[in-house]
Amino acid sequence: MEVVRIERLTKIYGRGDSRTVALVDANLSVEQGELVALLGPSGSGKTTLLTAICCISEPSSGRIELDDICVYDDGWTGVDVRTFRRQRMGVIFQTYNLIPFLTVLENVELILTLNEIPRAEAQRRAMELLNYLEIAHRWHHYPSEISGGEQQRVAIARALANNPKMLLADEPTAALDTERGKIVMGLLRRLSREKNAAVIVVTHDVRMVEGFDHVYKIADGRIQ
Repeated sequence: MEVVRIERLTKIYGRGDSRTVALVDANLSVEQGELVALLGPSGSGKTTLLTAICCISEPSSGRIELDDICVYDDGWTGVDVRTFRRQRMGVIFQTYNLIPFLTVLENVELILTLNEIPRAEAQRRAMELLNYLEIAHRWHHYPSEISGGEQQRVAIARALANNPKMLLADEPTAALDTERGKIVMGLLRRLSREKNAAVIVVTHDVRMVEGFDHVYKIADGRIQ
C-alpha cells in the first residue's frame, strides 16, 4: 500500500537575484513497510523535501498525497495538516526536540494526551514503547540527565506514540558517533518491518544506509 506519493514537487525561495531553487520536479513513492533514504550533501534539497512531506514547509508547486489523502495540489487542499501530522505521522528531528522540563515518560506521553487518549492509557502505551526501545529504565529522568543516544531513543518512542503510518527522520544520526549511529539506523530498519510503517530518513552519510530498501540521491534539488 502506497503511503507517500510526491509528484513534480518544486520549492523556490526568494525572487530576482536572491531566487534559489531548492527542489525541482521531485517525484517519490513510498509504500507501507518500506525503508527509504534521501542521501545528499548539505544544501542538496533533502531536508526541504522532508519538511514538505511533513507539511511543515509549503512547496511552490506539485502534489503531495499522504495515506491516500491529497494534502497539497499546487496549494494546500484544506486538510488540517496539524491534526493530520499529529495523528498519522511520526517525526524525528536532528536535535531531538525533547521538552527539557518533562521527564522521559512525559515526553512520550504528551503526544497521546494531545490526541485525547486518557491519562492512564497514555502512560501505559508510553511505557510500552519505552520498553520496546529499551529505555524504560530512564522513564523518570529529564532529557539533560541522559545521553545523546538515549535521547534519540526517546525521540523515536515519541514519534511512534500515535502508531503512525509514516515515520520521517531528519539526520537522526548527525549528533551520534558512527557506532551509535548504526545502532539507530538498525532500529529504524526494525521499525519499518515490525511496525509496518513507511520510514523516510534524510542523511548525508552513505555509511548509514546499509540494508535500506531504496536509496535516492539528491543533488541540486533533483532526485537522481
